[in-house]
Amino acid sequence: MKPVRIVVAGVNGYGRNHLDNVGRLAALGRAELAGVCDVRPPAGLGVPVSADLPALIRETGAEIAVIATPIHTHAPLAVAALEAGAHVLLEKPPAPSVEEFAAIAAAVAGTGRACQVGFQSLGSDAIPAAREMLGEPIRGIGVAGAWTRPFGYYTRSVWAGHRRLDGVDVMDGALTNPFAHAVATALAVAGADTADSIAGIELELHRANAIESDDTSSARLRLAGGTVIAITVSLCSESRRTEPYLHLHGERSSARLFYTLDEIEVGGVRTGYGRADLLANLIAHVRDGADLLVPLARTGGFTRLLDAIRLAPEPRPIDPRFVRTEPSRLVLPGIEDLAVRAARELKTLSELGFPESLGSRPEPWPEPVLRVDGHDVAAYAERGDLQATDAPRPHLHPVRTLGGTVVTEVQPDDHVHHFGVGVAISDVDGANFWGGSTYMRHEGPKMLPNHGRQRRRTLRPVDGGYAESLDWVGPDGTVLAAEERTLTARPVDGGWALDFAFALTGRTGRPLVLQSSACKGRTGAGYGGFFWRAPKDATGLAVFTGEASGEEAVHGSVTPWLALTSDAWSLLFVQTAGLDPWFVRVAEYPGVGPALAWDEPLTVPGRLERAVTVVVADGRLAPGRARDLVEGTA
Repeated sequence: MKPVRIVVAGVNGYGRNHLDNVGRLAALGRAELAGVCDVRPPAGLGVPVSADLPALIRETGAEIAVIATPIHTHAPLAVAALEAGAHVLLEKPPAPSVEEFAAIAAAVAGTGRACQVGFQSLGSDAIPAAREMLGEPIRGIGVAGAWTRPFGYYTRSVWAGHRRLDGVDVMDGALTNPFAHAVATALAVAGADTADSIAGIELELHRANAIESDDTSSARLRLAGGTVIAITVSLCSESRRTEPYLHLHGERSSARLFYTLDEIEVGGVRTGYGRADLLANLIAHVRDGADLLVPLARTGGFTRLLDAIRLAPEPRPIDPRFVRTEPSRLVLPGIEDLAVRAARELKTLSELGFPESLGSRPEPWPEPVLRVDGHDVAAYAERGDLQATDAPRPHLHPVRTLGGTVVTEVQPDDHVHHFGVGVAISDVDGANFWGGSTYMRHEGPKMLPNHGRQRRRTLRPVDGGYAESLDWVGPDGTVLAAEERTLTARPVDGGWALDFAFALTGRTGRPLVLQSSACKGRTGAGYGGFFWRAPKDATGLAVFTGEASGEEAVHGSVTPWLALTSDAWSLLFVQTAGLDPWFVRVAEYPGVGPALAWDEPLTVPGRLERAVTVVVADGRLAPGRARDLVEGTA
């Protein structure tokens, strides 16, 4: 297939992700970056650059225009691109009013060109699965979303946090922008894509920040068929990132759809689903006539809600008594709990007594956690906001001692692709499952479009933890390997122990080949396998084994156990299945893991099995105490 020529409009914000995606598809021979449209284009792209999108389309002969510009520019740019002869991938929301939505629809009809809207979650196989999951009609859908945004989020651009700018509708609110996918996904599951599917809309718009738009809100939609959709979201959460979800209600059963992860949870068991890339789908439409996954018409219901918000009164300021001011953000303590309750009970914030009810009744966010003696010691996280270059993967974070000290770190400044505790390998049959750059022999590290991801198939509770099945998916969608993983927690004398086991099996019909950067010439960089990233701010860091101490002495050593200690905490690593050299960092950053391919590629003709037990303790472990724990816990 001849590559489709593509121009990208708006590349200094989310549009950078579209540039990366075009690069990924170009590496597969399916796309070609033909030009970039931006008023402040970055240098060095090597393609024509213009602030005039129609002229750029005509100059380059682009067949597709990706539009990732501010919301209030969507309609005029989409119409101009369609009339210039290009199909369009238009970022969400498609338009800030029904009138502008209608203008785009008229241009689609008049030109015969396609307009796909960038609601990525609507490309998920989890949506049709969710409709069938309960085995009975869905009578209601509750939507819960709680994120945090710093003050800088509202100063990132002149239109951020505005309803209108210079008399032009912008509509950059919590419901219409960051949680737009939540709304669109709920409407898609309910089969209410079109504007006439909605019989009634109730709105409760609030703001804690000094902005025009809402940052904490409820909406309840009553659909023509009787289904109720109750949505409660906030950008003032007090915790780390949570994954928003849809709570699906039947007459006798319920389920949760985590739309950022493409996972459905029923009875405590999570099942993962695939997701089609919307640009790849648009390319297939242009070349082969494939049906669009998110045509403009499918977003009419969402636009109906957006228009109701546009016409609604200004958001109500939240009483400052219930707002906590932190150095970089405002927080509504307890808003996560209310969002969980609202989704479960299909209620609005006012019906739950907001804001006076904040913090009145803890309702934990639904996520997998490990517990020991009544303590939550680790969250087993997935993140729906990660980019391909992060090599997205499930990971444990935060992991805590029984005393509550956090002993993991995620996306630190020194290595933004480090994620707590998990399994990461820099080269699996040529795909990067570690994240970041790829080390190339004689060239050094290079950022390549070769990143894979670990996609969950199932996660089910077992005694003390979880059993999980994963696919290791390459950049072209090929499943390179399958993994079976178990992670359990148990008490031990003086702390608790994490038992982490995994087994990898190739899925291409060929032996699986694993490599580290050291295999390609970077001396000492044998990392890859189970890996624990510890906090860099720890004081008094030290590392020792039964035979040696200090980073230089233990790095690369082959010995059953190793301890990483600090003034506040200790981690005792014991290899219980397999024996690999230890990859150790202390001076640059604290990180430990057995290295599967220390300095030579590891060929796996069948099944590779490894297991590690990690004792997590408060305070500093002495060498003698570490030896005793090894004998008593592994």
